[in-house]
Amino acid sequence: MKISFAHIGYATMAMERLLQDLGHEVIPPLQPTANTFSLGAVHSPEFACIPFKILMGTYLEAMERGADALLSAGGRGPCRAGYYGEIHQRILRELGHEPRLFFFWPPYQVPLDTLKKLNGLRGKTSWLQMVRYIKKAWKMMIALDDLEILSHRIRPLETETGATSKAFRQALGYIRQARTLEEIEEASIAGIERLHQVPQDPNREVLRVGIVGEIYVQIEPAANFFLEEMMGEMGVECHRSIFMTNYVRHDVFSRHGDLSARELAQPYLPLNIGGHGQNSIGDVVRFAAKSFDGVIQLAPFTCIPEIVAKSMMPHLSQELDIPILTFFIDEQTARGGVETRLEAFVDMIWQKRALRNAGSRSVFDRAKIPGDRGLAPVSSR
Repeated sequence: MKISFAHIGYATMAMERLLQDLGHEVIPPLQPTANTFSLGAVHSPEFACIPFKILMGTYLEAMERGADALLSAGGRGPCRAGYYGEIHQRILRELGHEPRLFFFWPPYQVPLDTLKKLNGLRGKTSWLQMVRYIKKAWKMMIALDDLEILSHRIRPLETETGATSKAFRQALGYIRQARTLEEIEEASIAGIERLHQVPQDPNREVLRVGIVGEIYVQIEPAANFFLEEMMGEMGVECHRSIFMTNYVRHDVFSRHGDLSARELAQPYLPLNIGGHGQNSIGDVVRFAAKSFDGVIQLAPFTCIPEIVAKSMMPHLSQELDIPILTFFIDEQTARGGVETRLEAFVDMIWQKRALRNAGSRSVFDRAKIPGDRGLAPVSSR
């Protein structure tokens, strides 16, 4: 079986390794490009969201390279992602492709269906050995997330533009070469050491910006035009609300999601509206409480959960005294436009910090955060 799957940030490496361990011939998904966006858009419903279109383009590219099976996943809730598998498969069949599709829903919702599909994926591998392979892939995913988080902290302090990105790519190479749990641990340590070797100015003042929004456009750098890398080189330390590991913990193996974010969102959006709409609200509240300088919301164009969340952002921005910038992304979005808006946003929050440091007080003495447990006053930011 020649199998492929959607490219989903750096976690792609862990998924590729898992499928290889299970004995499959893997057609590695290519990182999405302008051609992927265009190919997917041509063969997708006009008002489908950009993750749907990118996945469509990725699958078509994989089919052209010989894939005859696809692995995908989605939720079973208000978000349309739960329909992705069926609609993608129908479109591929109309185009003359007949891939075998392994589409996974959260295991706690359909445990028997999950076991059936895992059984189809494992081939001749024993269940015990499959568990070991999954454990290794999970270890690799943790290492990849740790390296990415560290790169976001170091990049705004680098004294040579691009040095962190170069070191990060080298660190990813260490992980890719690892074959065992012990080698993954060693590669992770080596990667962390390599990132710490990047020349830095520890006294440089940096901004802290939180990133919220839909999972795919957060996790896949190509979908957001490598926004975190751009911001890091502008002197901004980015803190993303979703990484693959915390998504798996909160949404794949739990029916409750990120309870802390949902609790913080309750006074503003008490209902789960699908996707990560409610989380986006709660994470804005969280970032404001931690005295962040601003928040960026990343959302696919036509994504209803994020559109609902966006409608509340002006109120949150005013009440919590935190600047918020929203990007709605589709196939017409271009890197130049994203970069221009980011530069303006960063300039604005630098000015806001300068005014605050000069003694200017906000009209709000304290962020009105529900269930306040002694959180820092807004004026201290």
